[in-house]
Amino acid sequence: MSARTPSGPAAARHGWAQALVTVLAGLVAMGVVAALGLWAAGATDLPDNAFPRVVTATVVAAVGGSLELAGDAGGIAATDAGLTVMPLSVTLTGALVFAAGFLRPLRHRAVADSWELAGWAGRIAVLWLPALLGLAFASRQTFEVSLGEGVLDDLGDLFGIVPRIGFTTDVPLTVLFGLLWLAGVLVLALLVSSGAPLPGRLLRFQASVRPVAYAMVALLLAYAVAGVVVCLVVAATRGHPADTFAVLLLGLPNLAWPAFTIGTGATWNGRVEGPFGLPMPQVLDEVLRTPDVSTVNLGTLGERDGRMWWLLVAAAVLLLAAAWLAAVRSPDGTPAWRHSVHMGVALALTVLMICAVGRISAYYGLSVLGIGDLGGDLSGRLFLRPRLQSAVGLALLWGLVTGYLGALLERRLRGRRKGDARS
Repeated sequence: MSARTPSGPAAARHGWAQALVTVLAGLVAMGVVAALGLWAAGATDLPDNAFPRVVTATVVAAVGGSLELAGDAGGIAATDAGLTVMPLSVTLTGALVFAAGFLRPLRHRAVADSWELAGWAGRIAVLWLPALLGLAFASRQTFEVSLGEGVLDDLGDLFGIVPRIGFTTDVPLTVLFGLLWLAGVLVLALLVSSGAPLPGRLLRFQASVRPVAYAMVALLLAYAVAGVVVCLVVAATRGHPADTFAVLLLGLPNLAWPAFTIGTGATWNGRVEGPFGLPMPQVLDEVLRTPDVSTVNLGTLGERDGRMWWLLVAAAVLLLAAAWLAAVRSPDGTPAWRHSVHMGVALALTVLMICAVGRISAYYGLSVLGIGDLGGDLSGRLFLRPRLQSAVGLALLWGLVTGYLGALLERRLRGRRKGDARS
C-alpha cells in the first residue's frame, strides 16, 4: 500500500497522538509566556484570584479571540469599556510551536497527497476546537473599581455606588477566529518550509511563493530578535526590568513590527489620554500624549529623538538582506524583474498583516448622575492605528526596488563564488 494513504506508514507518523502533543505544546508555550509576562506586569496582585483567568484571556486574545468588556455601577452610575489588542509575543510563540509540530512528521518528503495533508491538519484542528472552547469559557472575571478618596468616595458611600468592570468572551467568534488563526499558521508553515511536501498540483507554485514567504518570515523574526536585544539592553541600563520583561513577553512584536513599517515611511495615528498608557519608548509616549490625534512617523519621531532615523537605515538593510535571501532560495535563471514582483507582493501582504494585527484600542469611563466621564484615574482612552493604503503602497514600492537589487546582488556574489572555485 502507498505510504501516502491514510493507513500507510506516513499517516501513522502523524496520527492523533502527535496532534494532541502539538496542541498541548502550543497551549503550554502560550500559557507560560502569557503568565510570565503578566507576572512581570504585576497581574498576580489582581483580586479574587483572577490571575489564571487573565492568563487564559490573554491566550484567547493572542489567537484572535473576541474579548468583551462590560461594567456595572448601580442605578445612578454607569461604566463603559472596550479593548482591542493582540499580545503578539504570545501569538508568535504559539505560531512557532504549532508550525514546528505540524511540519515535524512531514520532513524529508518531496510530495504529499492533498488528503493526507488535510487529514493531518484536520486532526490538529479537531483537538484545537475543545481547547478553544475551554479557554473561552474560562476567560470570565469581574473586578471592583475603586473610587479613590474625597468627594467621589463620599458619593459612592451615599448612593451605594460600587463600580465594577469585567471581561468575558464571545464564544462563537472566539472559536471562529481561533480556527482561522490555526489555519493561517499551518498554511504559512507549508509555504515557508522548503522541506515540507506539497500536493503535486501545487508544486508549480513552489518556486514563486516559498522563497519570498521564507524571506518575509525571516524579516519579521529578525525584527523580533532585534527587539529582544533592545529590551535586554534597556533592562540592564535603565532600570525597571520587570516592566521591560512584561513588554518583551507580551507585546514585543506590537512595537517592533510597527517600527518596521514606520522605517519604510508608513504613518500611524494614535492618542493616549488619561491613566492608560502603552508599554512603549518615551519618545512614542510623548508623540501620542497630545490634546488631538497624533501622527506617528519618521518625521514626528525624529523631531523628538534623532536616533529614530535609524529605523530607515534598519529597514533598508534588512529588506535588502531579505530580498537577497529570497533570490538565493529561488531557482537559477529567475529574471531579476520577477524577483522584484514577488518581493513587492510579498512585502505588501506582510505589511497588510502587520497593520491588521498591530492595531490597539482601549477605553474606560465612569459617569455618575449622568455627568460624563469623571476623568482622573477613572477614565482613559488610547488607540494606535495605521494609515493602511499608504503603508501598503510604500511596502509594494520598497519590495519592488529591494527585490530587484537583491537579485542583482545574489548574481554578483554567485559569480564571485564561481570565479573563486575555478581559480
